Amino acid sequence: MPTPLVQGDKASRREQILAAAAELFARHGFHGVGIDDIGAAVGISGPALYRHFKSKDAMLGEMLSTISQYLLDGGTTRAAEAGDPDDTLTELVRFHVDFALEHPALITVQERNLANLTDADRKQVRALQRRYVEVWVQAIRDAVPGVDETHARSSAHAVFGLINSTPHNRYLGDAELAVLLGHLALGALRAAR
Repeated sequence: MPTPLVQGDKASRREQILAAAAELFARHGFHGVGIDDIGAAVGISGPALYRHFKSKDAMLGEMLSTISQYLLDGGTTRAAEAGDPDDTLTELVRFHVDFALEHPALITVQERNLANLTDADRKQVRALQRRYVEVWVQAIRDAVPGVDETHARSSAHAVFGLINSTPHNRYLGDAELAVLLGHLALGALRAAR
C-alpha cells in the first residue's frame, strides 16, 4: 500500500509538491498560500507547478483523496488480517494513531479545508471517508457486545476526534503519545455500550 505523500529522497516531484503544500496549507490555510509559496518550498517557480497540477484546487483535491484512500485501504487491510475482534479494533486504533502522528499536517488540512474542495473532489473524499467509518463501525460492533450501529458510528467519529487532535497535542514524544492515544481510544470504544 503506498504511503500518503511520500517525503524525502524517494518522493516523486509530484509527491514533494503535495507534501510541501500540505505543510503550508496546515500552517497558513488554503487561502493563505499562493502558488509561488508552494513553488518556493520545493525549489521551483510557482508557474512551474502547473506542469504537475492544473491548479491549487487540484492539489488539495489529490491530497485529500489520496489520504482518504490510504486510510480506507489501510483500515480494510487491518480489519481483514486481524485475528479476533479485539485485535481488529486494536490494529485500527494503532493504524490511525500512527497516521495522525506521522502526518499531522494532513490531519490539519483535512480538518480545515474540506470545504475548499471542488464539489466533485468533496464527493469523492466524503465517499471514501464514509467507507472508512464503516470499517470501524463493523469492528466496534464485533468487539463490543451490545453496541448498535448508531452508537458504533458515533463512537468511531468521537475516537477520530481524539486521535486527530494530535497536531494540537504535542506535549509528549510521539512514542509516549501513541501509547496514550491508543489506551484512551480503546478505553473509549470499549465503553461505548
